[in-house]
Parts: sequence; C-alpha cells; structure tokens
Amino acid sequence: MPGARAVPARVAVMAARCVRLVRRSLPALAFSLRPTPRLLCTAAKQKNSGQNLEEDAGQTDQKTDTPCAEKTLMEEKAKLEEQLKDTTEKYKRALADTENLRQRTQKLVEEAKLYGIQGFCKDLLEVADILEKATQCVPKEEITEDNPHLKNLYEGLVMTEVQIQKVFTKHGLLRLDPVGAKFDPYEHEALFHAPVEGKEPGTVALVNKVGYKLHGRTLRPALVGVVKEA
Repeated sequence: MPGARAVPARVAVMAARCVRLVRRSLPALAFSLRPTPRLLCTAAKQKNSGQNLEEDAGQTDQKTDTPCAEKTLMEEKAKLEEQLKDTTEKYKRALADTENLRQRTQKLVEEAKLYGIQGFCKDLLEVADILEKATQCVPKEEITEDNPHLKNLYEGLVMTEVQIQKVFTKHGLLRLDPVGAKFDPYEHEALFHAPVEGKEPGTVALVNKVGYKLHGRTLRPALVGVVKEA
C-alpha cells in the first residue's frame, strides 16, 4: 500500500510542475502571437489590392456599359428628332390648309357680297330694255310744244331710264353697247355675220340688245351682228 500512495503523489507533483511551466510560457506565447507592424502592413496591402481589384472590375463594367448607354441615347435622340420633324411638317401643312381655306372662304364671302344681287339685276335688265324700247319708239318729230302730253311722257321715260342706269352703275352694273368694237366672245353673242362696206371684218356692226357686266363679270352678253369679209 505504501507504493500505491507514492504514485498519486508523484503525479500531483508532475502536474504542478506542468502548470507552472504553462504559466511561465503564456506571456511569451502571447507576445509571439501579437501582430507585428510588418504583418499589419502586409494585410493592409492585401486588403487594398482586393479593393483595387473590385474598383477596376467596377470601372471595367462601367466602361462596358457606357457605349451601350450612349448608343441607346443616340437611337432615342434620332427617333425624337424624326418625330419632331414629322410633327413640324404636319403642323406646317395644317397651317397651309387653314390659310387656303380662310382665303377661299373670304373669296366666297366677297363674291357673295358682289354677286348676291345678280338675280335681282337680271330681272331689272328687262325693265331697262322696255324703257329703252319705249323711248326709241316715240317719233322725234312728234315731240313738240303742240303735243305737250306726249312730250312730258317722253321726258319722263328718258329721266327714268337715266336714273335706272345711275342705279346700275352705283351697284357695279355696267352697260355694254359695243358698236364698232372688236368682237369678244366673252362679252358678245353673234346673231349673224354679214359683210358691211367700210367696216373692218371681225367688228360689231349692229347691236340688237345691249349687254351688261356686274363687277367685271358678264351678266348678259350683248346680242350683235358681226362684220365678215365680202
């Protein structure tokens, strides 16, 4: 039994020695494990290298994306410019159409003002023709002081005819009596052609019924006889 007790005592002594050795070695181990400036510098360099690689990769991606973005923007710009051009052309055409419509409408309004009385004037022409025929039918030798009633009637008809011609002129209605003038198919209507001595061929020799023009437009052509070559 004395030998069995000695073994645990030895083990305890050896354990105590190991503990003391460990305690003595801990400060040195801690000092050896403490990071040195050289290690810190190396780690920093590695970290910076990693960051630089990431930045370079990001810049490379950005450089790769930049041409694509510029191309897309240029395409969008071209499309917008084309749309602007089309819109501008449509706007100009619309303005031109509107101006043409305005001018046509204004012309129609002006023509309506000028020629709105055309039908009324045609009806009055018959009255003027009757007055002219009435004054022409009165024999000149009968218009004397010995026949005052006929004289007064004749003078009244002449005054009425003169007054109605003044009214016609006031409203743009002009009388056409083209005796001796060159035949104009736009103003005259030929009833016959006959040779007339002393008259130039193609001229008006006789007026059967006078014509009228309303603001430069022929309202009724004059009915005439035209001279032709013998």
